[in-house]
Amino acid sequence: MSGHTVNTPTPPIERVLAPLREFTSSNAAGGVVLLVAAVVALVWSNSAFSDSYDALWHAELGVGFGQLGLTMSLEHWINDGLMAIFFLLVGLEIKRELLVGELASPRRALLPVAAAVGGAVVPALIFLAIAGGSGEGARGWGVPMATDIAFAIGVMALLGDRVPLGLRIFVTALAIADDLVAVLVIALFYTADLSLPALGAGALVMIGLVLANRLGVSRPAVYAVLGVALWLAVLQSGIHATVAGVLLALAIPARHKINPDVFARRARDLVEDIDRSSERSVHHRHAALWDLETITQQAQAPMLRIEHTLSPWVAFLIVPLFALANAGVHLSSDIGSHLADPVVMGVALGLLVGKQVGISVTAWLVVRAGLASLPTGVSWAQLYGAAWVCGIGFTMSLFIASLAYGSSEALELAKVGILGASVIAGVGGYLLLRWRSPDPTPDLAV
Repeated sequence: MSGHTVNTPTPPIERVLAPLREFTSSNAAGGVVLLVAAVVALVWSNSAFSDSYDALWHAELGVGFGQLGLTMSLEHWINDGLMAIFFLLVGLEIKRELLVGELASPRRALLPVAAAVGGAVVPALIFLAIAGGSGEGARGWGVPMATDIAFAIGVMALLGDRVPLGLRIFVTALAIADDLVAVLVIALFYTADLSLPALGAGALVMIGLVLANRLGVSRPAVYAVLGVALWLAVLQSGIHATVAGVLLALAIPARHKINPDVFARRARDLVEDIDRSSERSVHHRHAALWDLETITQQAQAPMLRIEHTLSPWVAFLIVPLFALANAGVHLSSDIGSHLADPVVMGVALGLLVGKQVGISVTAWLVVRAGLASLPTGVSWAQLYGAAWVCGIGFTMSLFIASLAYGSSEALELAKVGILGASVIAGVGGYLLLRWRSPDPTPDLAV
């Protein structure tokens, strides 16, 4: 028998679903790290070392040279700086979904997009009905609109194969559409006084990014340098600096201008070299494999390369750092008296009731009207359980709360509502999905 191994080609469906499985897996693992960071923040901020918690995040940190410098608190560097990278990844994910994912087909996109809009509007209306007359508290109407994709995917991951693939795809597409709504809300409604010179500078940088895209520039370093310049301009403009991340994502090329014949010839030569290297040194074989991996990565579109590079950093460093800096709620002995506060009730009921009603009812109306259909293998009961899971607001909700309330007492109240509702939504959604999703493993007769 020949010593050559036969490589079975990967089925097309597996090639299509592989990126989704990788994305789901990284978010599920990131959700665990995020949960640990949130628990640490809560314990730390209510321990005997609570003063050190506040002192750390309010410590001033300056970057620059001489008169050209920028000084902000560590908390602001995380919320305005590192979270811009988070929003860059969000923008790349939105762009990918619009080009080749679930949002690329109008009919397939209609159900998750409509559900996302319903799941954003109804919570905002519930919040305004409860806290709309509470003065400063009314600014938080955007807080219960968001879904935390890391926690949502993480909860479903705990159920394994019980959750149909179609439901995972639906929730992922819904959460990405939800992020797009949140970005628009931040850009349009949570901005300070606008600076026209800074906006003009940002527009010029954006033109430079678009030109680089049109000219076929694929080096990530070019977009990184221009991205930093865009971030600085947006930071000074009055629009929240994280919007720069989304704008940068729009300018990063989704396709790579490469000569396919040259790439195919070089790849074929390397594969032949790898086959021949069995007769040479192990070092030579490893070098050829490295070269093959390198040119394969270079052939990828810059958008995919950057998204692939950023994903672990965002999931395992940036978002957990954000949670560590923002989830610390000082729980006083009279916390029970605050639970009836309009801000707490508005946020909590917006996430718990608004999400499940908004998503489920909107999805039912769209399907009932014949404009879309339920994902394959998904029941209405399972979709309702997923709507509960989408009530986990956390990361984006905390972020919008910080924009709405600054450092006022209302921010602490909003955090209580976010954390309480997210825990209940996660546990409730898990139990509902477990109840309505039978174990796929068949019973084996003895």
